[in-house]
Amino acid sequence: MHRWWRDAVIYQVYVRSFLDSTGDGIGDLAGVRAGLPYLKKLGVDGIWLSPFYPSPQHDHGYDVADYRDVDPVFGDLDEFDRLMAAARRLGIRVLLDIVPNHCSSHHPWFRKALAAPPGSPERARFHFADGRGPDGAEPPNNWHAMFGGPAWTRITEADGRPGQWYLHMFTPDQPDWNWRDPEIAAEFDRVLRFWLDRGVDGFRIDVAAGLYKHPELPDSDDPEADARTRDSVNPLAWNQPEVHDVWRHWRSVCEEYAARDGSERLLVGEVSVPTAREHARYVRPDELHQAFFFDLLSAPWDADAFRKVIAEAMQDIAGTGSTVTWVLNNHDQVRTVTRYGEPTPEGSGLGPARARAAALLMLALPGAAYIYQGEELGLPEVVDLPDDVLTDPIFRRTGSRARIRDGCRVPLPWSGQASPFGFTPGAESAKPWLPQPDYFAEYATDRALADTRSFWHLYRDGLQLRAALDQLGEGELRWLDSPPDVLAFVRGDGLVCAVNFGTSPTSAPVPGTPLLASGPCPAGILPGSTAAWWINDL
Repeated sequence: MHRWWRDAVIYQVYVRSFLDSTGDGIGDLAGVRAGLPYLKKLGVDGIWLSPFYPSPQHDHGYDVADYRDVDPVFGDLDEFDRLMAAARRLGIRVLLDIVPNHCSSHHPWFRKALAAPPGSPERARFHFADGRGPDGAEPPNNWHAMFGGPAWTRITEADGRPGQWYLHMFTPDQPDWNWRDPEIAAEFDRVLRFWLDRGVDGFRIDVAAGLYKHPELPDSDDPEADARTRDSVNPLAWNQPEVHDVWRHWRSVCEEYAARDGSERLLVGEVSVPTAREHARYVRPDELHQAFFFDLLSAPWDADAFRKVIAEAMQDIAGTGSTVTWVLNNHDQVRTVTRYGEPTPEGSGLGPARARAAALLMLALPGAAYIYQGEELGLPEVVDLPDDVLTDPIFRRTGSRARIRDGCRVPLPWSGQASPFGFTPGAESAKPWLPQPDYFAEYATDRALADTRSFWHLYRDGLQLRAALDQLGEGELRWLDSPPDVLAFVRGDGLVCAVNFGTSPTSAPVPGTPLLASGPCPAGILPGSTAAWWINDL
């Protein structure tokens, strides 16, 4: 059986912002299909599609009202089938984003739960509980939601009286499923099979360390932890031991399909846990194939910090028999160019050089890699969106712009000198759903393809070499002694990756002309904030 996922490079398509085919200012599945040749030229192995299911879009599709259909704003099931057929012709794998921790408050099962009485089977599908204090006016426990505010909302019962509370670890529009009710597991089994029968290659699993909550729903010792960090740190709400039973069952479903045609279906989890060792529990041979390793994304720009997280991942995660799943960005994070250097809106400063070097480092590491759309263009974060266009529920819930995610979700620029930069067709089309800044003209895809010095060519050349060289992809690495601020390791038979995390040039740890460098790299010298690959006989 071909284990394609072990060293695959997957491109995350944020559908709303990729390419609009209808002129309504919102990207759609037909736009994704039109962009597939671009992705084939870039050289990725597959794509991960953000949620496109029917949804009121309170959290841009992560509030799912129907798990087995397409929201009309993105197309329909026939268009999805056309996208799948086009991807097959081009040899591009397709992963869907599945959201099993919570649904939309518009989901039919939640509507039935609101209409049903306390203690009913309909309410057992969710976490409904009586309140505390006089007349039940206080939430059942002290947990806070990750997007701000309490994790509980009180409902009005059918007779008009104040009633029970329901749990939502994100927003009130996203009630959490109660996975202790067997109906939930059975329903998601049907959902998986619906999409696997349509030919998908696997699933990216949202909030994969969630699903189960402590059965007694007790108070937390640090109730504001999730809201403060916007991470899964409440041990009563996340990373419960029963969640591993879910992944064992889902793995068995995927293996059933793989047995039919010899190609594995991939499960890759969004797993937020404190240590690489806990992370490794999710990728044991009978659970998830992979889980995103976010420690590289969150590491400061420092050689020792990068070496530490890489070494821990190789020891704890690769040690399970899985491969590490490296990421530098996604739809929830500040774009790499901005995160690494606080550049000006035009992209100057250290950020671009560091982002290029980090990309080359990631592509040289053993395992799989995920690229968020626009990173291959070097797009910076849009940091000056006006308040009246912000759509992130974090902003709506807290009133704060801190850690909001709209800035990395601005629609891609494809061509031209002014918005919509080819994102949406026709002179009479609607404006993009988030405004694109004028300076996006410098990052447009047509310019990137024409400029051999661009981010796009660095990514494309790196992906071509990764596919052509036996030393890259799956395997191990061996660290090299190197000067201060330089990280260097060997892959396979003599391929060296070296990164200078400093700002000054240094003698390279190995001599010779680089195969590929993230910036100007004369023989024997590695400029600051530069990465390079060499082939040497070591």
